[in-house]
Amino acid sequence: MTGTGTPLGTAGTPATAGSPSSSGSPLRVGLVGYGLAGSVFHAPLIAATEGLALDTVVTSNPERQQQARTEFPDVRLATTPDELFERAAELDLIVIASPNKTHVPLARTALQAGLPVVVDKPVAGTAAEARELAALAGERGLLLSVFQNRRWDNDFLTLRKLLSEDALGDVWRFESRFERWRPHLKGGWRESGDPAEIGGLLYDLGSHVVDQALVLFGPAATVYAESDVRRPGAEADDDTFIAITHTSGVRSHLHVSATTAQLGPRFRVLGSTAGYVKHGLDPQEAALREGDRPGPGWGVEPESLWGRVGSGESPVTGGGRPEPTLPGDYPAYYAAVARALLEGAPNPVTALEAAAALDVLEAARRSAREKVTVTL
Repeated sequence: MTGTGTPLGTAGTPATAGSPSSSGSPLRVGLVGYGLAGSVFHAPLIAATEGLALDTVVTSNPERQQQARTEFPDVRLATTPDELFERAAELDLIVIASPNKTHVPLARTALQAGLPVVVDKPVAGTAAEARELAALAGERGLLLSVFQNRRWDNDFLTLRKLLSEDALGDVWRFESRFERWRPHLKGGWRESGDPAEIGGLLYDLGSHVVDQALVLFGPAATVYAESDVRRPGAEADDDTFIAITHTSGVRSHLHVSATTAQLGPRFRVLGSTAGYVKHGLDPQEAALREGDRPGPGWGVEPESLWGRVGSGESPVTGGGRPEPTLPGDYPAYYAAVARALLEGAPNPVTALEAAAALDVLEAARRSAREKVTVTL
């Protein structure tokens, strides 16, 4: 958002009479990319957000074009980002959900065209690039936000509530696992070993678990990591562990894996008076993949999946009390983006926050490669 908090209107300029933000018309959104990120996450959430309208989808794939037309009959189509930028004055926000290697150049072009930008994670391949984009957005007085949707996972929201209530005492160790069992390669740029693609789990799922750890427990002081390529034919890391010692003294142990035959708890948080253990993934991604859309009952999980809070005994044997899981709320991200553009409210996830997470990811990559602990 602008440094003065001025609401942003068409093309990211201060709102004026007759612009979408002042007339009550929704802000027009151009979405670049209609693969997994664009079609499953961004498009449905944009369409469900009051104050936003999905105007244009950019994809050169005929099947994805047809999918977009079917799901959003009024949407306009473009085959290249250049087609979109040629009519930048007709748009109010650009969302970049294309492959990782395109994030920086597309975000830079959008900002230079005077458009606010949302970029899927990771915003860049390096922290330096993220900070350069943040500086450009600041110079232009434009919103640059990073889609870190898992800040609105049900378990993360529940843990933040427990910490705000001091339900665990002083937290000593935070264990977070984003594990899957995918023994066979799917192919595509995410599994590419080409550094330019920014593939592998460290920058994919690692972007989520590191971001969550920093939000909960503050800046990292040191980083240690172990990273492996397990599956035959794989080129990028598919089994990675990151240990962060935070300046607050908390230690975070973070696991991301595609090769976990038996899944561990999503969270295991150990404090001076109690612990919190939660199994299972937030249900929102699965719901979006099935074609469900935000509405009544969105993000709610059954009581059987609630985590437990207690001390002295394993939750598996009934230790602790059930802790109701708060509903997950991915729609809150784009609602916050809309408020930022229309009302001058805070940016829900800044590029500088994303840069701090990239500092950790870069340190983790170095640590795994050189077998050292890296001090930030």
